[in-house]
Amino acid sequence: MAFIIYGLCALTAFVCACLLLQAYAKSRYRLLLWGGLCFVGFTANNVLLVADKFFVPAVDLSAWRLAWGLLGISVLLYGLIWDTE
Repeated sequence: MAFIIYGLCALTAFVCACLLLQAYAKSRYRLLLWGGLCFVGFTANNVLLVADKFFVPAVDLSAWRLAWGLLGISVLLYGLIWDTE
């Protein structure tokens, strides 16, 4: 059951990233870019969580997961603070 939930979280983050980046490609509104890139990081975070828990449980991927999550939220934070339009 946990595999399904983690997989759906990864799929949801991927769909959000695709929709936000697709909307950015059409409108060129920069906040959509930062949000889309943030969800790319969240997708990588969730995929690494699934890999860590189910495919390679002997290897600790928590540092990589945290790095991708931090990268994703840092990109969004940069866009919210310093990007002006």
